[in-house]
Amino acid sequence: MDQVEAPIVDVTHVGALDFTGNGVEAESFKHRVDEIFVQVDKLEQRVNEIEQFYSSASKKQGNASKSGSAVKDKEKHVPSMKKQQQEAALREAAAAKRMQELMRQFGTILRQITQHKWAWPFLQPVDVEGLGLHDYYEVIDKPMDFSTIKNQMEAKDGTGYKNVREICADVRLVFKNAMKYNEERSDVHVMAKTLMAKFEEKWLQLLPKVTEEEKRLEEEEAEAQLNMQLAEEAAHAKMARDLSNELYEVDMHLEELRDMVVQKCRKMSTEEKRKLGVALSRLSPEDLSTALEIVAQSNPGFQATAEEVDLDIDAQTESTLWRLKFFVKDTLEVQAKSSASIGATNNDNTNNHNSGNKNNINNANNKRKREICNAIAKTNKKNKKPAS
Repeated sequence: MDQVEAPIVDVTHVGALDFTGNGVEAESFKHRVDEIFVQVDKLEQRVNEIEQFYSSASKKQGNASKSGSAVKDKEKHVPSMKKQQQEAALREAAAAKRMQELMRQFGTILRQITQHKWAWPFLQPVDVEGLGLHDYYEVIDKPMDFSTIKNQMEAKDGTGYKNVREICADVRLVFKNAMKYNEERSDVHVMAKTLMAKFEEKWLQLLPKVTEEEKRLEEEEAEAQLNMQLAEEAAHAKMARDLSNELYEVDMHLEELRDMVVQKCRKMSTEEKRKLGVALSRLSPEDLSTALEIVAQSNPGFQATAEEVDLDIDAQTESTLWRLKFFVKDTLEVQAKSSASIGATNNDNTNNHNSGNKNNINNANNKRKREICNAIAKTNKKNKKPAS
C-alpha cells in the first residue's frame, strides 16, 4: 500500500460529521469504516507473508546461484503446487518399488551366506546365559544375528530397513561382533571372518546398482526441490498480483469515504478554531511539520517547508480544519501517554513494562486510524489502474 504522509479526519470522531436526522447513514458510514479496518488487517498479514517468503528466498539464492539458468529455463512451465505433490507421491512410490527390488536381490545374497555350513553360529541370537558368556554385553554394544535381520527385512509396520545399505551394515555387524568377542584362532572367529569375506565379494557385485539408485534418488530430489521452489514462487507471485488488485479496491473505497467525509464536515466554530491554534503550538517540531503538510495538501500554494510560515486558521477549508483538529488531538494524546509511561518508569519498572505494552497498542491503533484516514484524503488515486 502507498506510504501515508499525514492523517486526515479520524473517522471514529463522528462529531466532525453532520449526520443530523440520519442515524442510519451514520451507522452505515461507521460500518464501512470498520470493514476497511478488518480488510486492511488481513491484507497486511498477506503482505508480511509475501515479504517473509521473498526474504527467505533471497538468502537461499546465493547458495543456488549455479542453478540460476535452470530456474529461468523452467519458469515458463512451472507445475502447480498440487501437481508437484502428486508427482512427488508417484516418484516416492516408484523409488520404493526399485528399492524393494534391490532388497530382493540382497536377500538372495543373504540366503547364500546363511546356507553356508559355517553359518549356524550366527543364525540366532547368542545364548548368553546358556553359554555362560557373562561379559558378552560388556564387550558387544549391539548384538546382531541373521534371524533379527530377516525379521526386520520382512517388517510391515514401518520399523523395517529403509534401504539396502542398512541391511548390509547389520550383516557386517554379525561377523564383526563374533570376531571381536572370540579370539582370533577360535573356530567362531575363523568362521565369521571367512563368511564376511564371501559376503563382501557378493556385495561388490550388487554395489554398482545400489550406487546408481542412490545417485538417481539424489538427482530426483534436487529436481523436485527446484520445481517446488518454482511453484512456490509462482504461487506467491500470483498472491502479490491479487493483493495489488485488492489494494486498489481498498483505495477506491477509501476515496468514496473521503468524498463523504468532505461533504459531511460541519462548520467549525470560532472557539474551536482558537483552541486548534493553541493546540498546534504545543506540537513537537516533527509533528508540526506534519500538520503543515496537511494544510499544503488542500492548498498547493502553501509553503509548508518554508523558514517562516504564516498559517491563517480562518482561511482554511472546513475539511482541512477538521483534519488538523483530529491529528492534533491524537498526537497530543500520544505525547501525554508517553510522558505518563516515563513517569511510571521512575516509580516501578515492572508496572512500566505493562503500561508500555498498553501504550504501544494504543499508539499502534492511533497510527492505524491516522493512516487509514490519510489514505482517504488522497485524491490522486483516481487514475490508478488495477494490476493485471
